Amino acid sequence: MTEGGLYIGLISGTSRDGVDAALVRFKDTAAPELLATLCQPYPDELAKRLERLVKTGQRPPDADLRELDGTIAGHFADSALLLLDQADCRTGAVHAIGSHGQTVWHAPDAPQPESIQLGNPTTIAARTGICTVGDFRRADIEAGGQGAPLAPLLHRAVFRPERGRRIVLNLGGIANLSVVDASGEVHGFDTGPANCLLDAWIQGHQGAAFDRDGAWAAGGQADRGLLGELLRDPWFAKQPPKSTGIEYFNLAWLNRHLAGRSIEPRDVQATLVELTAVSIAEAAGPFNTSELLLCGGGWHNTLLRERLQHLLPSVTLCSTADFGVEPDWVEAVLFAWLARERLAGRTQDTRAITGASQPVLLGTVARPAGVE
Repeated sequence: MTEGGLYIGLISGTSRDGVDAALVRFKDTAAPELLATLCQPYPDELAKRLERLVKTGQRPPDADLRELDGTIAGHFADSALLLLDQADCRTGAVHAIGSHGQTVWHAPDAPQPESIQLGNPTTIAARTGICTVGDFRRADIEAGGQGAPLAPLLHRAVFRPERGRRIVLNLGGIANLSVVDASGEVHGFDTGPANCLLDAWIQGHQGAAFDRDGAWAAGGQADRGLLGELLRDPWFAKQPPKSTGIEYFNLAWLNRHLAGRSIEPRDVQATLVELTAVSIAEAAGPFNTSELLLCGGGWHNTLLRERLQHLLPSVTLCSTADFGVEPDWVEAVLFAWLARERLAGRTQDTRAITGASQPVLLGTVARPAGVE
């Protein structure tokens, strides 16, 4: 297996808006090269089934998981094939697909820790004819880790500074940060909710998929009483390693804090922006760095960027695009990179990120029939 060449990364995040797919070329001495990208939305019925599966905040029944696993894998496979068609690239030119799948349950601190991603890599390999690596979190959890975040591994490989340290902040459904040192040391952890609550709240009150540029929130006023109560949630005081998801930070969690309060919906949206900004600033502050690289969908939220800059006045905020990778595609690149690492047989040292007891080989390999 050649380490250079073409790989595909596939992921659907906590927003569940569809599959992000990226065709990536890796080079030893340069940033990954994005050759083609697409976001393939879930069909309406599949999106509704996923919503019903996760909105309870409870572990989904095994029967429901089995029913959706193959359907989601098929959508992931079709997304990869559409990407290749648009790029005019043949399947035989791709060394492997790295597929994160769709997270529907993440409970690393449960008595029986687990993290469930749907989208069987064996189905993807069979449908595309391309070796597929998936199930990236299991080995880390089995080694006592959180299974997340994994992004700091790529952040170290791609965004490592020549001197000092920098923070790379991913603003997905959940925000996570990586502290990358010039020596190669990396730490990382989730800081709390980002787009997951912002998207859910505006969908319920404005019927919009997301708050474009943070414009709706910008017309509101953060409620300081509500903000203080949200920030007192014990999760924020936990020390790393820590990770979370919509199992915890969801509308049910928010509505418990809203009970007995009369706050305009737009002001709630403004409060959620402030919650994200403050929780990130409090997590990033102790690392005393002057540079913050942003990626993920939250990069486009102008109000959130402004609030982060206000709370971290001595830090320069910039996009990962300034360092070679467009902010919308960093996570897809991550799983293409992890597939390459897995096929090369390289273990990943996640001890300072997830709390795993030892370096682990991340991902399981599924090969199409007839391929060794």
